[in-house]
Amino acid sequence: MGTHHDLAQDFPELKDDIHAMKMADAHFRRLAEEYEAVCKELHRAQDGAGVMDDAHAEELKKQRVTLKDDLFAMLRLHQAAQQKAAV
Repeated sequence: MGTHHDLAQDFPELKDDIHAMKMADAHFRRLAEEYEAVCKELHRAQDGAGVMDDAHAEELKKQRVTLKDDLFAMLRLHQAAQQKAAV
């Protein structure tokens, strides 16, 4: 059985920032939704609820990593901006 990847579970220390970014940034929200969709598709296939060939699964895994990296970078920029504004 595969593990479902939820952005807030992947980055629990950034849960509040994730929520804030989803509310304020349409691009972040779109990427987060895409990340969730890719994760759900992989999870369903790994649990046997869907059929997926290995090549497609590998492509989705690469897409998931890229999205996660992009989202994490956006979250770090958001945190830096918040810290700078607080100074």
